[in-house]
Amino acid sequence: MSAFQSGELVDYHCHLDLYPECEKLFATCAEGNVSVLTVTTTPKAWPRNVEMAAPWRSIRVGLGLHPQLVADRSVELSLFETYLPEARFVGEIGLDASPRFYRSFDTQLKVFERILKLCSEAGGKILSVHSVRAAAHVVRLIERCVDPTRVAIVLHWFSGSNSDAKRAFDLGCYFSINCSMLDSPKGRSLVNSIPTTRLLTETDGPFIRIGDRPIVPTDVKLTLSDLAETTGTSIQETRSLVAANLQALESILPR
Repeated sequence: MSAFQSGELVDYHCHLDLYPECEKLFATCAEGNVSVLTVTTTPKAWPRNVEMAAPWRSIRVGLGLHPQLVADRSVELSLFETYLPEARFVGEIGLDASPRFYRSFDTQLKVFERILKLCSEAGGKILSVHSVRAAAHVVRLIERCVDPTRVAIVLHWFSGSNSDAKRAFDLGCYFSINCSMLDSPKGRSLVNSIPTTRLLTETDGPFIRIGDRPIVPTDVKLTLSDLAETTGTSIQETRSLVAANLQALESILPR
């Protein structure tokens, strides 16, 4: 993996394989100087994503089992275990206690706990974690199941309380911030409660939209602008900070 430069953009959580003509988008990200973590929603999607990312050193692929799909895809946990030794990055994983997915919450808990333990045992993994309406549960499981010297956690689109964020920070977690998080005073307050040395940027594309189109990784510059305004720094300072944070994150664990 190439070293990060201060001018690079960072999109540390998106779903490149869910866009039309996704192979072209892989190339666009690399050519646009965007360092990307593209996450998968099921283990079955992992091999194809690895194949599409192979030509591009700036694109990482996460091995995922999305909590919103656990009700139907928990049987793929064995496939997840099969692929895990090949994966440095894991995501999207986590918990979702929103009304639409709450019926599967007990199964989600079992799957998420198993994945955390597997990653901690294997070591050298960087995880991108979903925590909708379940931040306290996610933080508690991280505290119980993860050895922070062996696994690094990035909390994607975190919407817990400031106290949840403080607990997560104390456990060594990073936070990937998108433009939707900075749309409200509550979101900006949460982001301002997190030390800037743990902040990364993301788009969560294609699930966020800009006007009549889905956001794409090169649009992460909009998040940088909003984040700079929120934290009271310049865009260039914020861009350099995020790139440095990612270099630090990816340097703390043995491969």
